[in-house]
Amino acid sequence: MTESSPYDILFEPVQIGPVTTKNRFYQVPHCNGMGYRDPSAQAAMRRIKAEGGWSVVNTEQVEIHPTSDIAPFIELRIWDDQDLPHLARIAEAIHEGGALAGIELAHNGMNAPNLYSREIPLGPMHLPVAPDTIAPIQARAMTKRDIADLRRWHRTAVRRSIDIGYDLVYVYAAHGYSGLHHFLSPRYNQRTDEYGGSLANRMRLLREVLEDTMEIADGKAAIACRIAVEGEYGPNGVHREDIQGVLTELGELPDLWDFAMGSWEEDSLTSRFGPEGSQEEHVAGLKALTSKPVVGVGRFTSPDAMVRQIRKGLLDLIGAARPSIADPFLPNKIRDRQLESIRECIGCNICVTGDQTMSIIRCTQNPSMGEEYRRGWHPERVKPKTSDARVAVIGAGPAGLEAARALGVRGYDVNLLEAGRELGGRVTLESKLPGLSAWNRVRDYRVLAIEAMPNVEVFRESPVTAEDVLEFGFEHVLVATGSTWRADGVGRFHTTPIPVDGIEVCTPTDVLAGRLPTGQRVVVYDDDYYYMGGVIAEALRAAGKDVSIVTPSAQVSQWTVHTFEVGKIQRRLIEAGIVRHTDHAVVSAAAGGVTISSVYTEQTTQLEADALVMVTARLPKDELFTQLEARIGDSDLLTVRGIGDAWAPGTIAAAVWSGRRAAEEFEMDLKPNDEVQFRREVTALDPIWPGVTLQATGAGK
Repeated sequence: MTESSPYDILFEPVQIGPVTTKNRFYQVPHCNGMGYRDPSAQAAMRRIKAEGGWSVVNTEQVEIHPTSDIAPFIELRIWDDQDLPHLARIAEAIHEGGALAGIELAHNGMNAPNLYSREIPLGPMHLPVAPDTIAPIQARAMTKRDIADLRRWHRTAVRRSIDIGYDLVYVYAAHGYSGLHHFLSPRYNQRTDEYGGSLANRMRLLREVLEDTMEIADGKAAIACRIAVEGEYGPNGVHREDIQGVLTELGELPDLWDFAMGSWEEDSLTSRFGPEGSQEEHVAGLKALTSKPVVGVGRFTSPDAMVRQIRKGLLDLIGAARPSIADPFLPNKIRDRQLESIRECIGCNICVTGDQTMSIIRCTQNPSMGEEYRRGWHPERVKPKTSDARVAVIGAGPAGLEAARALGVRGYDVNLLEAGRELGGRVTLESKLPGLSAWNRVRDYRVLAIEAMPNVEVFRESPVTAEDVLEFGFEHVLVATGSTWRADGVGRFHTTPIPVDGIEVCTPTDVLAGRLPTGQRVVVYDDDYYYMGGVIAEALRAAGKDVSIVTPSAQVSQWTVHTFEVGKIQRRLIEAGIVRHTDHAVVSAAAGGVTISSVYTEQTTQLEADALVMVTARLPKDELFTQLEARIGDSDLLTVRGIGDAWAPGTIAAAVWSGRRAAEEFEMDLKPNDEVQFRREVTALDPIWPGVTLQATGAGK
């Protein structure tokens, strides 16, 4: 920055032990569904964050030993020297991008069911594994020898990490995922030896591992401790007074404190359930207990909020996972005063679902996330145009907006035609539902970008037919006309229509358009399982309706277990007075009532109702695409492509990704579709296989 800026304080260096950051932007460790399976993809993703201005870029948790195996989740490993080339590539990539490389070493303790390694889990007590699985597996109470082994495993991992180039090494004690957290927490630790009972005893293992780590590092790398400050599962966990005691005793040991919550669910609150900076109440005052720098998170997207954290003495470094995913170039954009170009995180947690479903990370705002290596996508750059072709994009929802924006960045002349007055499509409509206002950022970022492009022209209130398209002479058309919710009950449970007679039937399409059921007693049928069923029920209840919700699943909006919302949704529905009928499907509806059936016994129950809202499946609005595709070759029309929900209804993130893909692939020579369309890494075969002798055991005979 050449001129004074209110954000200058964010670009001051911070000393962390033997290393110094170039600014206060710090990408905290975060999982991504890549882990040991996709190391080059992870390296490319982390490198771009470093390029975007983050001063420290960390890995996710890295398992230090086979007794720390959290399969089926896919994280990094540092079990032995075979894992080092993967980890070294990530560190090298981060350095190439211009950031310090951090590694979060973890022994997952009782959170590691060891399904792959088949080792017995280790914890402070004989207890079932927790908190992420209900597998019939128990952890064994660690002996003194086990504790000595864990310390040795951690020391070895620290040494290996420094040898392969990491600048900052973590001691992990947060989220209920770490054995060190389990020892610290009275919820899991009721030991009667020197490692249990008093806080001094419960923090003993943390002290020992910190001292071991500092000794091994010996100034060659900075040491960070990530510790839970509040919000653990259930009663008797780690709470404020415990952390104050830990910081009073151990505050000067590591070079950096990373304040996190006691569970990942609380650490990564969605915008539906918590505002930006919601963790401030939990970290306030803790920085005063140590002279070492501290980092914390809060889904920070506003530079003014970031500055406030620093000036109030709450944090020294602005930590981020999700905002760094939504916009890897957020630091550089603040530095260059390009605030209008920031892709603000919407707090939907679709990124978290990558790790939770063991698939590659994705982001609603940033469609290039996870595709940096696989498809060569960059969050800020798209390859330039290859011709002077003109493109029509029909529909200004999330897919159409992203396609028009990315094509505009490429340099093509684009006409974006929207049938209505408002841009944004389903994003604009859904952001009016309870708790989803931040989702408007998907629209706003793209509209602002398009408005700044002279080569992209927007036509509002411009519904078009196939004949209109042909008459206008468009040669290339992307159809992004969206989808509509079905009113016949067809979805996952029923693949044929439900019998309905004499009762008012509505869909989310109606509710989003402001057409609420006229009757007082409303039954919502959630056969969608994502957020829509629960949030529609909330909206109807807020409008004064008596609402019941029925779902064949065990919980309303059950897929939101992957976005860490499912428990909060149940609580909100209960507190709102919405009656839940889980494990039931709607089987018919008639005047005055809805018949539901148990998914297990088929026993039926009658619910009194004046209206039924079907939240089941959607149909693509693909008539225009079908008509145009049939006219290729007998007019000036050369290419037609359906994108987003008009091609296949999905998430908003999927629609945005579809728009970006269409823009990337426009006029590109694509591989035949019987070939893999992206780069991937495949496990190498063990060269010693010919020398392996398989002993007959009688099995399989």
